[in-house]
Amino acid sequence: MSGRGGGRARGRGRGRGCGRAARSPSPATPSSSSSHMQEEERPVMFEFFVVLKGDPHAIQRLPDTFTDFVAGDGRPGSLHLREAAYGCCRWIVDVIYDARDKMYLHIGWENFARYQRLEAGFVLMFSYVGERDMSFKVFDETRCRRHYHDDSAEKDDD
Repeated sequence: MSGRGGGRARGRGRGRGCGRAARSPSPATPSSSSSHMQEEERPVMFEFFVVLKGDPHAIQRLPDTFTDFVAGDGRPGSLHLREAAYGCCRWIVDVIYDARDKMYLHIGWENFARYQRLEAGFVLMFSYVGERDMSFKVFDETRCRRHYHDDSAEKDDD
């Protein structure tokens, strides 16, 4: 399965904040979460890394072992992504499956990738806590974690 073609805009700035201005929730924009504390209490059920190769804005394949893991509860039509340790934004990203049952992040991924200023070579760590909810961490080309918020606001256990 191939990604969308076309050129890509490459942001060089290190983003801070998470779109705190009021936005309407949709698959293409982050939405506010009021259940942050509940999510922090839920144990991580599955973790994995995705290395961005090629166009980071194109659809991204998820590991087969994760696909098999979530298939036990039925094939989800979307995943809800939020930055680890922060509940301010939630991105709803639709998933699709190819003829071989490979799972891909699809509609909403391109906007998410642009908003996060993702580039080829970045590594994303995903932690699945169930019910389609996942947290993510972004590591840049130096393999250092990118923070989108003030460091003073980050939790010590992260």
